[in-house]
Amino acid sequence: MSRSLTQKILLYVAVVFILVWCVFPLYWAFVSSIKPDQDLFEKNPSLFPKRVTFENYVKVFKERPFHINIKNSIIVAGVTTVVALTIGSLAGYAIARLKFKGKVVVMSLILAVSMFPQVSILGSLFLILRSMKLINTYTGLIIPYTAMNLPLTVWVLQSFFRELPKEVEESAFIDGASKLRTLWSIVLPMSAPGLVATGLLTFIAAWNEFLFALTFMQRPNLYTVPVAVALFKGASQYEIPWGQLMAAAVIVTLPLVILVLIFQNRIIAGLSAGAVKG
Repeated sequence: MSRSLTQKILLYVAVVFILVWCVFPLYWAFVSSIKPDQDLFEKNPSLFPKRVTFENYVKVFKERPFHINIKNSIIVAGVTTVVALTIGSLAGYAIARLKFKGKVVVMSLILAVSMFPQVSILGSLFLILRSMKLINTYTGLIIPYTAMNLPLTVWVLQSFFRELPKEVEESAFIDGASKLRTLWSIVLPMSAPGLVATGLLTFIAAWNEFLFALTFMQRPNLYTVPVAVALFKGASQYEIPWGQLMAAAVIVTLPLVILVLIFQNRIIAGLSAGAVKG
């Protein structure tokens, strides 16, 4: 067997292994969600459901206010994404194009902030939000979410802006456009892949966040999806509704997977911007 053929076989085996590793949890969650409760606790569970039922999906919405939890997550994650992209694009463009002292220090601070563990600031942040009467409000989640996601937003966008040709912006300046006008009309349309990638990463991070949502939202009608799913209860304290948990996991995960698949080319282009110098 030639060396190149062996390498190809190993490559295919590695790709298949990684594919199964990544897809199997989602597949198992889906299969578990469409099984009757009795089939979930078989001694030898099968990879394929023997009986199919969508009762768990119905119960998730019928017995719980899950549609309200989804609405809460959409509002918080959506507003966080818009605010983070708005502030991040302005800051990223300034860092990429303007010359000022201490730029390296600013970038180092941005990177350092992104390393903060959430639990280290949880107590002080709770006191601040409580004094501002923002506990149990959407704003009380959007502000810390935006703060936590801004470093990544600024970092990715400034890398993308740095790779754009300066000649196009200089032509706009010669025609009399201001910096803000150039950013809005020229730079941002050219940066669509970077904006899509950054926006999607921000949305997913805000959608999946658990610790802040559990601490700052203390009313069931304000729970976001991760908190609501974590607090699913059965008919008694000894019963865990695994079928409904799996159905809820599929419901909240599938839209994100579809979004990533739709925008995968733009995500790759956005994340790889600046990786190769021409």
